[in-house]
Order: sequence, then C-alpha cells, then structure tokens
Amino acid sequence: MVSSDYWDAETARGYDSSSAAMFEPEVLEPTVAFLAELAGDGPALEFAIGTGRVAIPLAARGIRVAGIELSQPMADQLRTKASADEIAVTVGDMATTKVPGMFSLVYLVWNSIGNLRTQGEQVACFQNAADHLAPGGRFVIELWVPPLRRFPPGQTAVPFDVSDAHLGFDTMDLVTQQGTSHHYTRDGDGSVRYGASNFRFIWPAECDLMARLAGLVFEERYEDWTRTPFTSDSTSHVSVWRKPSAAGTPR
Repeated sequence: MVSSDYWDAETARGYDSSSAAMFEPEVLEPTVAFLAELAGDGPALEFAIGTGRVAIPLAARGIRVAGIELSQPMADQLRTKASADEIAVTVGDMATTKVPGMFSLVYLVWNSIGNLRTQGEQVACFQNAADHLAPGGRFVIELWVPPLRRFPPGQTAVPFDVSDAHLGFDTMDLVTQQGTSHHYTRDGDGSVRYGASNFRFIWPAECDLMARLAGLVFEERYEDWTRTPFTSDSTSHVSVWRKPSAAGTPR
C-alpha cells in the first residue's frame, strides 16, 4: 500500500459537490481539449481517475479511456455515471498498478501526484506511466508550483481559499516537502467541519528528473491548459513528456 490518504465513502459521496468549481466549463473544457489532442486516435489512461470529472467528457469525444483509482468508494461514484464498458477502472495505486494494453496518453490532473507522499513513490509513478505508454506516447501532469515565496521566516501556513463557506490553509515542511491542506467548511446550519489531506510537493525540475529516470523526454510546459506561457511567476504547470518512438530515438 502506498502512503496516499484514502478517500472514504463519505468523502467520495460529497466529492463532486465540494469540487464544483473544477467542473465548470471554463475549467474542464480546455483540459479535455488539450488531452484529446494529445491522445489522437489512441486510448488514454488516467491515474487517480476519481469520480470521472475528466475521463467522462474525454470518453464522450470518442476516446477510449481507462483509469486507475486507489479508492473503491471514488470508483463506485464514477460507476454511477459511466459503465465498465464505457470506462474501465482498476482499483489500485498509481505507482505500481498495471492495466492491460498500451496507451497513447497517460495523464494525471489537479495536483494528484502529490497524493503520493514519498519521493520513491512519485518516481515509481513516472515509471508506471512510461510502462503503459506506447512508443511516441505522452505523459501529462497538472501540478501546482509550491508558493514558497509566501513563507517568510517563522511562518508555517498560507491560505489558499478564504470565503464565507470555506477557509483553506496549507502547512508545509520546506525540508521534507511534506504538506497538509486544512479545510474549514461552514455548513448550512452554521456549524463548521474540519478536514485535512496530506501531500508531498514537487518542483517542476524534480518532475523532469523523474521523467528522465523513467526514460521519458521533456516536450513542453505551460502555465495552464490553454497553453499560457510558463514563467517564474506561474503558480501551476501543465507538463508533457514523450516516450521515445524507438530506443534512444526521439519521435
């Protein structure tokens, strides 16, 4: 078993509503369009497929999509929206779980690689992606850039969301690269619920090294799914690596 937090049935039932902003067309449509372009006519594999936020609209474009998901309750929620014939889902971790076939695209969205909380597991995830890619296929991740410039000496937490219904803070250890997202959510009756999720943050350069160890070649990096140029001020990145079409020969 990997070090990832496990999403239980209660969390899975509320996942789509709690993540409603990520389902908005202005967020989802560029994501799906980007991935569909890279998949082309080939099949796609999503690591940490969750409830199918990205996989279902991608499959609706005619792309054969499969997924790996650690949480059975999350996979159960996906199954209420898409059958096994439409999207095949294997329950297991994204660092070691294998599924049949070779894919033109493997992708991992919305910071999910950080759910693997050791460097070794993250390295294994890149290798697992490479193992599932056909020659010339691509691995894509969407990931935040750690906001360390917001941490003056002595500060241990930074807010990432402050609204009437939700307060969110990240605490991070700058040496171990371990972090926790703290969520304080106000319910309709005025009560406040606390929840937390743990992660390991990764720099873009560290991702490139993990990809290189897996035999993948860096191809492109943007700030977001609309291909905004990536700069030193970017707070997130969408990165693409390619599996060489032949041993030692870039496509």
